[in-house]
Amino acid sequence: MLDETEAHTPEAETDDDDAYALDRKAVAQILYAVDIDDRDKLVELLEPLHQADIADMLEQINAFDRMRLIKLYGKEFDGEILTELDESIREEVIRILNPEVLADAVRELDSDDVVDLLEDLDDPQKEAILEVLEDSDRVAVQQSLTYPEFSAGRLMQREVVMAPEHWNVGEAIDYMRNSDDLPEQFYHIILVDPKLRPVGNVALGKVMAARREVMLQSLISETFHVIPVTRYEGEVAYAFNQYHLISAPVVDENERLVGVITIDDAMAVLDEEHEEDILRLAGVGEESSLSDNFIDTTKRRFPWLAVNLVTAVLASGVIAQFEAAIAQVVALAVLMPIVASMGGNAGTQSLTVAVRALATKDLTTSNLWRVIRREVMVGLVNGVIFAVVMGIVGIVWFASPALGGVIAAAMVINLVVAGLAGIVIPVVLEKAGVDPALASGAFVTTVTDVVGFFAFLGLAVVVLL
Repeated sequence: MLDETEAHTPEAETDDDDAYALDRKAVAQILYAVDIDDRDKLVELLEPLHQADIADMLEQINAFDRMRLIKLYGKEFDGEILTELDESIREEVIRILNPEVLADAVRELDSDDVVDLLEDLDDPQKEAILEVLEDSDRVAVQQSLTYPEFSAGRLMQREVVMAPEHWNVGEAIDYMRNSDDLPEQFYHIILVDPKLRPVGNVALGKVMAARREVMLQSLISETFHVIPVTRYEGEVAYAFNQYHLISAPVVDENERLVGVITIDDAMAVLDEEHEEDILRLAGVGEESSLSDNFIDTTKRRFPWLAVNLVTAVLASGVIAQFEAAIAQVVALAVLMPIVASMGGNAGTQSLTVAVRALATKDLTTSNLWRVIRREVMVGLVNGVIFAVVMGIVGIVWFASPALGGVIAAAMVINLVVAGLAGIVIPVVLEKAGVDPALASGAFVTTVTDVVGFFAFLGLAVVVLL
């Protein structure tokens, strides 16, 4: 018997926003069906939902409700739900699933989805899933797992639609109609030579629009791009985005066709790359998730907080060198955080632009100096504008034209340095083999703090004392 505080009713959740209210009411209805152990009602409520929506719901509800829902859902559980789940939740769900249900769910997946599923699992779970696969599927998945992590070999699916380069449209159509193991979704027929080396792609639309006697070679698409099996998945996603690819064949070291990558997988990688860059820039770890527990979250954030502490101590050391000047002119203590803060913000702006440009390969050696000049000029112009503003503030607030001039000059210096550091530091780190998204923030902040404090306090000692 459920406690009243734990019971879920269809009317339990309300919200002023209709869009969110519908979602919450649906979740409340689903959980109510779980509470009263009504499997038929649960299946009826989940049946119209997309697998991604079911995965989102499983991530949002608590572990106890998640376990009860999965067990009640039983054999209706769709394997696609596993591919949509966050990694930490996915492992939990796999442990909950009945082995027979898990076997049926995994058999429905394409090889690339199975590989993605296995990559983050412990060995016992991995072996359990491999055992339920058919022999041919197991061999294909195990072969994919031998390729380097984050490579095209891990990203590709082994199910490929290919045809000899000498076939015509009629032969290709007859082959597809008579085949029992075509992929659920595909966009091209890949033409291969006698050694199974891909020579071109033919879009399905062109095949369906052409007469049977037309040779497939005459319909080859212009956007044909072959991907080596060991290529890094980030570069694969860049190629798809750069060349507007829909699918691309993957080849081994002998240039033989071993799989195909489709646009949905490539764009998923691109999204992951963007998300990782954002999380790294914030210093919270590339795998942070709302479903993580507080211990894992603390472990990821602690190192970069420690780095920031070290940089803060370094900046404080600069301030300590001017202790006597600050004691004589108290206004310095009031105004110096403004200079450092403005420099930090300006540096972060340049840094964000640089990291994004490096990720998309827009920032290269050929245009580096142009970008540096632009950012320095932006820092100079903004510095002059805010220098005038702060100069006036210094004069009006503290009745000291000299102090106004000092903070104005320091503002110009720090914003120029911030623009320069925001571009140069990420580029230098990348050349050194360090991820610029992960490490640039701490360096840029250190530079702007140190330069800002030193410029302001140093000028103050020269001009005011």
